[in-house]
Amino acid sequence: MSKRKSTAAEVAVAEARPRRSLRNAQPASEPEPVAASTPAAKELKTVQPKNTPKAVVKKGGRKTPQKVEEESAKAPTPKTRPKKASSADAKPQDKDTDEKTYWLLKAEPESRFENGVDVRFSIDDLAAKTVPEPWDGIRAYAARNNLRAMKKGDLAFFYHSNIKEPGIVGTMEIVEEHSPDLSAHDPKAPYYDASSKPSDPKWSVVHVEFRSKFTAPIGLKELRQMGEKGKPLENMQMLKQTRLSVSKVSAAEWEYLMSVAEERGAASQK
Repeated sequence: MSKRKSTAAEVAVAEARPRRSLRNAQPASEPEPVAASTPAAKELKTVQPKNTPKAVVKKGGRKTPQKVEEESAKAPTPKTRPKKASSADAKPQDKDTDEKTYWLLKAEPESRFENGVDVRFSIDDLAAKTVPEPWDGIRAYAARNNLRAMKKGDLAFFYHSNIKEPGIVGTMEIVEEHSPDLSAHDPKAPYYDASSKPSDPKWSVVHVEFRSKFTAPIGLKELRQMGEKGKPLENMQMLKQTRLSVSKVSAAEWEYLMSVAEERGAASQK
């Protein structure tokens, strides 16, 4: 059976009906579906998820979210942030080896004989020397240890001992550090010590030079008064160990005694 042909009147009626527009085929807010095999579908598959931060153009000098995220990733965490150096972390520095220390050395200015030799030696004898003088004859371990602790450039008081009015009479400087006391090996020397061998010397000597003579000595009686409890010399080694011929003097004690000497008049200096 063949298909019936439309009459002219039917065709005219059909053409008069309104056609549906493609604009109304899908809601305006939804994209037209595309087959998965088309290029457009492939692009839709690679679109970034909504929770992935997108690059935002930097405007008005403000940091974009992308920039903030990059800087946050580079910034050190509190655990890795370097700690600032503090004074407590600093290593203690070594003492200055050139810093002066102070001493008191005793000598006998009046004649006294040991082993047939006069051991007399005064501040004036030292002032007359043209070369460094060896401070020899020390035969006590505590005094010897103090000699060995002396450094070149240290200063010392010259103390007249074993006289009617002993006391501090001037100053001198240590110009050569300790070396073996060769007089201990000489049988003719006043302080010969047969137990001290040249291969293993027991005793030491330093070399000194004259620096000043006080206008007026600071006598032992005065020193003892200054060494009473609560006074500047209460801890002075020489006053506590009276038989010690080489003793330590603190910086405060040195400054105090030098101020006493200056008050009495300028000391004569070399």
